[in-house]
Amino acid sequence: MDQRAEAFLHYLSAERGSSKNTIDAYRNDLNGFRRFLGEQGTVNGDPAKVITRDAILNYIADLNARRYAKATVARKVAAVKSFCAYLLDHGDLTSNPAAQVDSPRAPKPVPKPMTTDEVDALLHEPCKFDSPEAKRDAAMLELMYATGMRVTELVSLNMDSLQVNVSPAWVRCLGKGSKERTIPVHEQAVEALEQYLGNGRPLLLKNRPHQALFVNRRGERLTRQGFWLILKGYAKSAGIEAHVTPHTLRHSFATHLLRGGASVRDVQELLGHANVSTTQVYTHLADEHLREVYENVHPRAR
Repeated sequence: MDQRAEAFLHYLSAERGSSKNTIDAYRNDLNGFRRFLGEQGTVNGDPAKVITRDAILNYIADLNARRYAKATVARKVAAVKSFCAYLLDHGDLTSNPAAQVDSPRAPKPVPKPMTTDEVDALLHEPCKFDSPEAKRDAAMLELMYATGMRVTELVSLNMDSLQVNVSPAWVRCLGKGSKERTIPVHEQAVEALEQYLGNGRPLLLKNRPHQALFVNRRGERLTRQGFWLILKGYAKSAGIEAHVTPHTLRHSFATHLLRGGASVRDVQELLGHANVSTTQVYTHLADEHLREVYENVHPRAR
């Protein structure tokens, strides 16, 4: 099963264009399934005899008994289902044992955006300091809120991904499934980027060449974890009590655009969502805000 699992992961990477984060998640989930089969004494042998409908159902029951969150169970079962479909397509299975297994439904959490005042406070925080790192941080935060990029997309940017010497400025990023999209960048974000490119990045690099747009003090590409720690520190120093993650800025970007009158389709394109239904979760927040405004200003609603 190990070799087949690795072949499946290679297929996801080479033919489906899945990201490293997706591959790592699938590997972790399939390893968990393999450990479960090992505990049942059926890990080795013909997949058709090892991976059965009963084995998958027992695996789901075991995950629930271990009190895994519903979203986690749903993700792990989805990995097993994808693996089974791959084995069927490649002749390792004659029928799909997961076909008649209902996928656990994970509750869709409603994203919690920041208020515009909170965003302003967060974006202003790095400007209190005059250092190469602060200029980098200001540029990253401004760019993330200006574009709604995922954190992986942000830290993966290279110098040739950005064009600030044109009007309008734009950034080109590589999203999920290696899908490329170009996003406009507003003037305030451009100013922060120019400050970083002129007075921050060269001091961090110290003549060490690197294609990465955002680098750490060692002149290396900044990591997702590094950005998360930076964001967490600024949110705390800005006095923002709400839990702020890199995805919070993405949520806030989408919600604030919809509240400002942008269409769901436009926001979908900017976010790089393959399906508009993924974007529509933000309309709930925009409608909720509109209801609050209505109740506060309509003479008969107060």
